[in-house]
Amino acid sequence: MTLIASHRGGSLEAPENSPTSFRHTAGLAVEQVEFDIHPTADGQIVVIHDATLERTTTGSGPVAARTLAELRAVTIKGTAADRIMTLPEVIELFRPTGIGLRMEVKSDEEHQPYPGLLEHALRLLDAAGMRGRTVVTSFLAPIVAEAVQAPGLLGRIWLVAPVVMDDAGLDGVVAVAEAHAIRHVGIRANRLDGRVLAHLRAAGLGVGAWAVNDADAVRRMLDLGVEVFTTDVPTMALVLRESRNKPAS
Repeated sequence: MTLIASHRGGSLEAPENSPTSFRHTAGLAVEQVEFDIHPTADGQIVVIHDATLERTTTGSGPVAARTLAELRAVTIKGTAADRIMTLPEVIELFRPTGIGLRMEVKSDEEHQPYPGLLEHALRLLDAAGMRGRTVVTSFLAPIVAEAVQAPGLLGRIWLVAPVVMDDAGLDGVVAVAEAHAIRHVGIRANRLDGRVLAHLRAAGLGVGAWAVNDADAVRRMLDLGVEVFTTDVPTMALVLRESRNKPAS
């Protein structure tokens, strides 16, 4: 069965990476919840997509230049009073559920890895006994390679940006994956078809999809039989998958 991951907590159903979105997702029958992590200036890890605050919050400036207290002082846009969550808070919200964590390790404003971010996140996962329920993803292959070396994770996925596919081609994508011992890739849904899927699988790669945000895209990913896809409309995706899997009467 194709697994469904609620992207940023289902960002077309509730404000992304917010307590509201994560509580919403916790009540759904999805297999995974996707979220993004950045470090703070005082050594904490927070859950927010961008490296800067402007787009999704009432704050401004780089996330990593702010302390946790400073980040708690801003409000997530689209909510009355939701605050940025820490990684331990998201872990604790989902720990009692059957939903796995799909943790995207982000880069800084210059698209460079944060030193030690994954290692720190793994320590927090271990403290909660959640490493084995966590998939690590990133658009940066070296970060995924670091995750490959970390035992006990549920999975590791390299998210392949369309520009990378254009520049490297499918053979180049396979070569990068092989060079970093990566066994699973995520392809943007509008760039994934039967030919691309067959090529990647023939190279021994597991294939998932991201940006699966309309009914036609959901149906297409289900028809292709990708391993997992992320979606900002998890409620709709679940309905479509259930109707697809329902036995004919």
